[in-house]
Amino acid sequence: LQGLITGAPVTWKGQNAVNITMFFGALALLVVVVIDPHQSAVFYATGVIGLIVGVLAVLPIGGADMPVVISLLNSYAGLASAATGFALGNPVLIIAGALDGTSGFLLSLKMSQAMNRSFANVLFGAFGQVAPTPEGGPGPVANYNLATVEDAVGVLSASQSVIVVPGYGMAVSQAQHTVRELAQALEANGATVKYAIHPVAGRMPGHMNVLLAEANVPYDQPYDLDDINDEFSRTDVALVVGANDVVNPAAKTNPASPIYGMPVFNTDEARAVIVLKRSMNTGFAGIENDLFIQPNTMMVLGDAKKTLREFVAGVKEEAAA
Repeated sequence: LQGLITGAPVTWKGQNAVNITMFFGALALLVVVVIDPHQSAVFYATGVIGLIVGVLAVLPIGGADMPVVISLLNSYAGLASAATGFALGNPVLIIAGALDGTSGFLLSLKMSQAMNRSFANVLFGAFGQVAPTPEGGPGPVANYNLATVEDAVGVLSASQSVIVVPGYGMAVSQAQHTVRELAQALEANGATVKYAIHPVAGRMPGHMNVLLAEANVPYDQPYDLDDINDEFSRTDVALVVGANDVVNPAAKTNPASPIYGMPVFNTDEARAVIVLKRSMNTGFAGIENDLFIQPNTMMVLGDAKKTLREFVAGVKEEAAA
């Protein structure tokens, strides 16, 4: 989340074989410890190998799949608690661990289904491993409708209905409070504002919901994908803040796309689409977004928080004029 390591999958030849070998090696050492608990060196070796296996197992999983991985690790923690409960003879610990483990595993499966991918593909598929453009680079700009802040403010000020689609970019720029300020300015201007939350948006389960709650967004304004998707066709403006693959129409129209079949927002059906992105780099899937080249899409590049602040000032100025 802090960007200390790359969000792309880290893979190498024979990686799965190494992970499996180390995993069974750790199990073998664990059996030795169970048979002879006085083998302290073997005990510590088991812990070290387990730590290495945990790191190596997560590295090939890309950043956008982190919600699935985090819920799976939470499930493992629950199972460990249940095992500890058996060892200590503590029924409460057993029950709590079993509930935690089961709920985490079921959540992982549900989020995998939300991406139209198998659970095994998330863990071992190294999805999205492509050659990215340089970090922060401009990327390709041909055919994109690059707009100014003034252009976007004019469209927002004239709108009567707005759906905000937050993504990981909003989390990176910490723009949730500014998004809320813009929503309040639009509501004061007579517009209705709703938020569209994708099940796997961000890097943690419920990431966007937590950020919006932190910004005091009313609980009746965020909507799940199934509840709001039909409303885009009746909406004046869809404001995409740092989201990419979850608004890519290729998931619906292009069978050759790696994200084909993944449930995405019908953002392209809105009368106007304003997209806030730091650059024109591709998303996690490593493919171009067809939404960005549509004639009704306005691309506003730059830091989302800074741009949104300019939107807020512009909308208030338009309302006062």
